[in-house]
Amino acid sequence: MPCYSRERALAFVALIALAAVAIPAAALDYDTAMRQSRAAIGRTPDDHAFTDVNGRRVQLAHFRGKPLLVSFVYTGCGQVCPTTTRFLDGVVQQANAAFGADRFNIATIGFNLPFDNAAAMRQFAKHQGIDRAQWAFLSPDAGGVDRLAADFGFAFEASTGGFDHVTQLSVVDANGRIVQQLYGESFDARLLVVALRSAADGTASPVQDLSDLVMRVRILCTVYDPRTGTYRADYGLFVEIFAGLTVLGATLHYLLREWRRQRHAV
Repeated sequence: MPCYSRERALAFVALIALAAVAIPAAALDYDTAMRQSRAAIGRTPDDHAFTDVNGRRVQLAHFRGKPLLVSFVYTGCGQVCPTTTRFLDGVVQQANAAFGADRFNIATIGFNLPFDNAAAMRQFAKHQGIDRAQWAFLSPDAGGVDRLAADFGFAFEASTGGFDHVTQLSVVDANGRIVQQLYGESFDARLLVVALRSAADGTASPVQDLSDLVMRVRILCTVYDPRTGTYRADYGLFVEIFAGLTVLGATLHYLLREWRRQRHAV
């Protein structure tokens, strides 16, 4: 049985290493992020302070008495956050028809300080075409983002290498307690209506089966520039992944062809 030369073996190892390098690891571990998010259910967040788009001070306790939907965005996002926010607007419209527009509130919170200030949140809402009396776009106080995110089980990682987070919508009951988390860029509007009714009535929230209702949503779509505080689409990531898979495929094809050629040569 012929064996490969040392040079050929080294070339094979180098190609495999190149393919592995070409596929960068995500900044945020999905399983850890999901455990953190699910652990927030049943928790009552602290009374965090915010500034709304008109410069007014708002406390989280201001929303007590009605169910509250809480989402997190960063205003420099050009894809995922606008898409999920516009989708949420459509779902809210359906929930208003089924549940009543005066029965619940929505708060979208910017987590990329100092860039997600009141003016930036106002422009973000305007660009998404959202102008609902029940919907507040809020900027948290400086230094309080990590504690706020921890209270809601919202995990995110930002660096010069990329940005990664799991999209989630927290359903808070009238007493300020998180009763459910909904995930993904889209979901069935009926899930939200049921969650709102449970939050309003004080009944137990329906248990989500992670295998059925929670899709593994790992968003690594943008590159963060700390000098400007903005994010841009990182299409190069997909190019790198494709290149890495191409190299790996070519390597396997070459080895298989050589194995067959040497086998027939015997």
